[in-house]
Amino acid sequence: MSKNQATTNSTITDGEFGNTGRFVRENQKSLLFIATAIVAMVLIYIAYQKLYLAPREVEASNQMHVAQDFWAKKDWDKAIKGDAGYPGFEKILNDYSNTKSANLAYYYLGVAYLNKGEYRKAIDNLTNYRGDDTMVAAEALGSAGDAYVELKDYDKAETYFKKAADKAKNKFLTPLYLKKLGLVYEAANDSKSAAEAYKSIKTDYPESAEAQSIDEYIARAEAKL
Repeated sequence: MSKNQATTNSTITDGEFGNTGRFVRENQKSLLFIATAIVAMVLIYIAYQKLYLAPREVEASNQMHVAQDFWAKKDWDKAIKGDAGYPGFEKILNDYSNTKSANLAYYYLGVAYLNKGEYRKAIDNLTNYRGDDTMVAAEALGSAGDAYVELKDYDKAETYFKKAADKAKNKFLTPLYLKKLGLVYEAANDSKSAAEAYKSIKTDYPESAEAQSIDEYIARAEAKL
């Protein structure tokens, strides 16, 4: 490298740093304001989590147990609307939005409405569940599939049973939803897909309860091919 080249490179580098320093000096107030705003936003978020959301989470959780008891006893109306001063899942959902309990209430409400035969309300609630519990999430998807079956919307039922089977990924729920998927295919006169769904139970989940009688379903589907 020549002396002139070294001088040129040095000049460019110094200029670049000089421009940066000048930018900071000229915009010091703006940069300080931005930094202060970011810190304030972080503090507000922490305060929201600790002082507002956390107490609401506890309160909502404490309010849930009576509605859960009604739900477990299949007293769907009281589970939904509440009784004797105790809130049902609808009120918990409305009063404690953005809490984990309210999110779980979507699942409980969906199943309750499904059992009451109010399939659209069931679907609306079940598809709004966004919890981290894989089992509950799979059951919410599968129950939405059940609601679509009742509405004879087999395309949507197929979609949700597939999602439920994939979400569950266990020997208890996955074969159950694969069997329901096969039944949906049969209802839609797609015997080939039905047979494939049933065979996957036999191959992948041979010890499941569904596998014990799945040969009958495979034979029935293949007879229609």
